[in-house]
Amino acid sequence: MALIGMKQIAQIGKGSVAAVALVLGMALPQAALSQAGGVSPKAEQLLKRSTDFLACQQQFSLDTESSIEVVLASGQKIQFDHTAKVSVERPNKLRAERTGDLVDQVFYYDGETLTLHNPDGGLYATIAAPDTIEAMLDFAREKLDIVAPAGDLLYKNAYDILMQDVTSGFVVGKGVVDGVHCDHLAFRAPHVDWQVWIDAGDRPLVRKLVITTRDKLNAPQFTVVTKNWNLEPKFAADTFSFVLPKCPQKFEFLPKGGDGAKTQ
Repeated sequence: MALIGMKQIAQIGKGSVAAVALVLGMALPQAALSQAGGVSPKAEQLLKRSTDFLACQQQFSLDTESSIEVVLASGQKIQFDHTAKVSVERPNKLRAERTGDLVDQVFYYDGETLTLHNPDGGLYATIAAPDTIEAMLDFAREKLDIVAPAGDLLYKNAYDILMQDVTSGFVVGKGVVDGVHCDHLAFRAPHVDWQVWIDAGDRPLVRKLVITTRDKLNAPQFTVVTKNWNLEPKFAADTFSFVLPKCPQKFEFLPKGGDGAKTQ
């Protein structure tokens, strides 16, 4: 249906195209039409309220649905989808079960070690890790080139990380994500644009995040939608502990920039 609609629009005469553009413009929130430079204090306030709220939660769980676009040499975009179940217990416990087009993997962090386990085939790799979630996330990204699902939102200083190098930001208006009424914000940094939808209710949780990489061919996007937030989960004692599978195959983590994998 989308392709048919695009073809129909392409066949409209010039006068009709102008009329369509006018109608689309009228449907946009006024803030989007009159965006000025700088960061709106209201946008900052809404984002800070959201990140501070999550930073105060000592334990929580959520599900994510994400998609990432890959641009081929021809310029054509290919999209890959993933889901994840994320469990967090501050200051030093994290588990993420990820499945999708490119990965089927469980990410364990117990305050001492970081382990990645591919259930299919019993493959796993484990390494000593720093003793807080924030330090572990930095270590995983900088040393191993591994990014946890919705990782930026898990930092206690998520606001500072998200706003680093931001040059403009504004409140687009109201939106609805998965049936939840949200405040829709948009920000711009030197190389990326990003949008965030924040629950407009008493629990200002991030419901959707879209990142557009402007300095890459055809500006690929990463989108993540969050749902099933639980701020009072009851975690089992072994939730964050990795248990060796039957017939395990151990791999060594490949340092960022390495050119091969190592097994034991």
